[in-house]
Amino acid sequence: MRLEVSCIDRVGLAKDILVVLEKHGINLIAIDASNKGFLFLQFAEISFETLRELMPQIRKVESVHDVRTVSFMPSEQEHYALKTLLKTLPDSVFSIDTKSRIRIANESALLTLDMAEHEVVEESLNHWVQGFNFARWMSETPVLAQATRVQINSNEYLAEMLPIYLPDDNDTTILAGAVVSLKSPARVGKQFNALQNQTTGFDNVLAMSDKMKDVLKQAKRMAQLDAPLLITGETGTGKELMTRASHDASMRREHPFIAINCAALPDSVAEEELFGFVSNGTVVKRGLFEEGKGGTVFLDEIAEMSKAAQVKLLRLLQDGTFRRIGGDEEVRADVRIICSTQKNLAELCQTGEFREDLYYRIHVLSYHMPSLRERRVDVIPLTEMFLEHYSQQLSSPLRRISASCRDYLFTYAWPGNVRQLKNAIFRAVSMWDGSTELTVEQLKLPSYAEGFGYFDEEFEGTLDEAMKDYEAGLLRRLYPAYPSTRQLAKKLGVSHTAIANKLRDYNISKKK
Repeated sequence: MRLEVSCIDRVGLAKDILVVLEKHGINLIAIDASNKGFLFLQFAEISFETLRELMPQIRKVESVHDVRTVSFMPSEQEHYALKTLLKTLPDSVFSIDTKSRIRIANESALLTLDMAEHEVVEESLNHWVQGFNFARWMSETPVLAQATRVQINSNEYLAEMLPIYLPDDNDTTILAGAVVSLKSPARVGKQFNALQNQTTGFDNVLAMSDKMKDVLKQAKRMAQLDAPLLITGETGTGKELMTRASHDASMRREHPFIAINCAALPDSVAEEELFGFVSNGTVVKRGLFEEGKGGTVFLDEIAEMSKAAQVKLLRLLQDGTFRRIGGDEEVRADVRIICSTQKNLAELCQTGEFREDLYYRIHVLSYHMPSLRERRVDVIPLTEMFLEHYSQQLSSPLRRISASCRDYLFTYAWPGNVRQLKNAIFRAVSMWDGSTELTVEQLKLPSYAEGFGYFDEEFEGTLDEAMKDYEAGLLRRLYPAYPSTRQLAKKLGVSHTAIANKLRDYNISKKK
């Protein structure tokens, strides 16, 4: 039960109110005094009848204007606001007394120490933090704020120490302890880049594996060149991220960056969107190549571009000009074109689905983005990065990754690559259940087997049926590239008669 008493401040007011409470046998738990004419009281729950008698008696006390029930005390609000703030901070925060004993540790701090709250409270912070003597620092006169590098186990942090001073009755201050905040090198780097507005180019690309380091080295060199660039790789490997990084690291970074998903452009409007539209000699719509003047145009999934748009793009790449739909004027395009695809353009050229001359025009510079399966060393660092990012974004405590979850993350096939990992971490953080660890169950990843694809854990059928499904799928994928039974048989190391029989059994034929 909590009461708010509006009153005029006077000596003995609280004593008079306590006398009223004593008559009803009420034991006071807490009292908050305000210099704005309010007094707050907290005591155990009482019956409605007792409350109905109590409130008029408090109102009769001299200097009391009114009394009413409230939901919380001001000190409670401050306490829980501070607790919520500490809980959601991604940095490790400790409050220590003048002897460097821990009084408060937020959840991130407990995760950093890998300890429970009862194990660290009243213990010296120097039991875990090496590289700085907190007790010696607080014995100095005066105690000044400091920042220094410290270690916990083998991990380094930037420690920021702020002394806590309380005022006394003589207009002086008394040292009551300190607040210690620990930031990881990654956090410090991000904050510095954000402050300097320098988080651009390839700074956002994480590369721990040798394969990804090689790709980054190539990409940084190619970013300085103004020739067309083709980036290949499976879905979700980060082709657009690398394209934006290339633009930010190029001489065109001050000009527009325009990304176009060719798969999302219907054939009927693709040319108009890309090159613009003229009606009766008036420019009705400027195309995206014109809008991106001086900058970079990114053609995502270039394999899906319509045949008519391919022809016009070929001309643009040949002489740097194009014509708007319905217009006769030659328009010069000052853009760098970067394309991406997850398909094999060379094979599409063989089947006539993509123009061979355009392929050679966009394939001046190129590199391949490795799948997450090919850069497994990056899986855990990427997970930790996404965990920190989304925990901060969603005001959720930063969690450590359980040992079983680390093994699972490392061995999972990741058909959706980095995008799938990123989405899984976002889902786990947004559905946080109060646990201190990221577990396999929280990821909710579908079962997947390399070579077979996604599968139902409650699969019903026989091994023979599953093998036939896989065999049929493999033949359907390979037949367009090896369009005769002899070529396909040679590729698979079997007789052409056996291949012919299987193609007939599975009803697989050449596309007309």
